[in-house]
Amino acid sequence: MSKSRTAAPKSVHRCSTCGAEHPKWSGQCGGCGEWNTLSEVLVARAGSIAAVDPGSAVASSGPVPITELVDEPTTAVSTGMPELDRVLGGGLVPGSVTLLGGEPGVGKSTVVLQLLAAQARGGADCLYVTGEESAAQVAARARRLDAIEEGLMLYAESSLPEILRVLAAQRPSLCVVDSIQTMVDPTSQSAPGSVSQVRDCANMLVSAAKTLGVTVVLVGHVTKDGSLAGPRVLEHVVDTVLNLEGDRQGELRVLRAHKHRFGSTQEIGLFSMGSTGLESVADPSAMFLADRRAGLPGSVVLPTLEGRRPMLVELQALTNGRQLAHPRRSAQGLETGRLELLMAVIQGQQRVRTVDLDVYALAVGGVKVSDPGADLALCVAVMSSLHDVPCPGDIVLCGEVGLGGELRRVSALPQRLNEAARHGFRQALVPNSAPAEHPDIEVLRVPTVRAAVAMLGLD
Repeated sequence: MSKSRTAAPKSVHRCSTCGAEHPKWSGQCGGCGEWNTLSEVLVARAGSIAAVDPGSAVASSGPVPITELVDEPTTAVSTGMPELDRVLGGGLVPGSVTLLGGEPGVGKSTVVLQLLAAQARGGADCLYVTGEESAAQVAARARRLDAIEEGLMLYAESSLPEILRVLAAQRPSLCVVDSIQTMVDPTSQSAPGSVSQVRDCANMLVSAAKTLGVTVVLVGHVTKDGSLAGPRVLEHVVDTVLNLEGDRQGELRVLRAHKHRFGSTQEIGLFSMGSTGLESVADPSAMFLADRRAGLPGSVVLPTLEGRRPMLVELQALTNGRQLAHPRRSAQGLETGRLELLMAVIQGQQRVRTVDLDVYALAVGGVKVSDPGADLALCVAVMSSLHDVPCPGDIVLCGEVGLGGELRRVSALPQRLNEAARHGFRQALVPNSAPAEHPDIEVLRVPTVRAAVAMLGLD
């Protein structure tokens, strides 16, 4: 097996008078006849952005005082998609590079095509480089998504030098490369999608974006465990890393920022996948609670927080007796390890034998809940299912549970209660230390899980 090799820049001697290049130094230039005018320079290898457009290289001006730069604003341009703007903190920054990952079929190509159409609709020149599909295939999908716009150009190409040449010549406002794993640098002998190919292609595209001022979005593949495929340097060189999550059989899609140099990574975007593409979900609580049946044993409502966004999620639990030595613990949308821990707390504090119980827990709607404030709601849901007694339909529960069964306060409780009140809930069960009072919600404070279960009549 041959090792992959990347062609290094070559050294030549260039005349300062006529610009003639010579393979080695000599006292006299063979082009103009001048003496002592040759100096050694490095010539960029074929395929790099400097080789495509030498005049576009940004010369280093040396160190600059930070006081001269702090007032320079970083202006984000709206994408035309409200939920994407929320995650990006307002939009895409010109000259930035964003990496979008996600499982196959989750909707990555749909997102970028709708993004390009929205930008083209606003008058921007956009370029969609596709290395996986033909231009006709992309056009057919664009027709289905109502994304046919005059300013959107399609380019079916995987050769990186050709792509860089088009970028340098056309300089679009936004360029999407779908996907980075299909791009090929002919100067590298490794196969497409290999570590060296992905690394080199990404580095050159980042250089082109910074040099030309073109906003670039790279679509990336993921591995079996859901992480981005390719070298780790791929995430380091880009400005923003986005991940699109969701069940391909469901309609909900969640967009998260794992890295964002221009803003916070604490926001999420919610989309609903329909026949005409992805639609922004302005009120996720209403979507999650749309089919909820109040008065169902094992069902509770949690005011959770995703980033800085409050939303209401229904948690359900189901318990079954089991005679085998190892009971089953199954959690969808929740952490299985956390469920195991809470079962141990219930057995220790409620004196309920859980070692012979199968316990199934579910966050309804396909959302993933990692909020520690879900502990109290999950414990109450299990006890409600175990005793076949429903919780009141107008109450929400929120609190972190310690190993001793004590309840601990959670962050942003006022925002959580505001969301609950907006959807008609009138009571909230929270830890004793919770500071919030609310004009529309009766705040019930309890110190432990045992006290919460007793107050709800589930013991």
